[in-house]
Amino acid sequence: ICPCSTGTLAAVATGLSQNLIHRAADVHLKERRKLIVVPRETPLSSITLGNMKTLADLGVVVLPAMPGWYHEPTSLGDLVDFVVARICDQLGVEHKLGRRWSEG
Repeated sequence: ICPCSTGTLAAVATGLSQNLIHRAADVHLKERRKLIVVPRETPLSSITLGNMKTLADLGVVVLPAMPGWYHEPTSLGDLVDFVVARICDQLGVEHKLGRRWSEG
């Protein structure tokens, strides 16, 4: 779920299926399929952190949209690519959005 609002995060964490996104996440959890949530808000409240912990305990990948700076980005696109690359990595999707550590 990208982007994932705190409302959607809370709905998924509590099993509240009010729309198709919530229901799809609920089915992923039920079927033990990989689920990735990319929270978009900041700062985070204790409630949101608790919901993230609940989801992580259920095996959900919580991948906040927090780009790194160690790759020396030169554009906003570089920062977006960083986050997209992390999502692709979790899904096993090949990409050339950034240099890998093993590539030197």
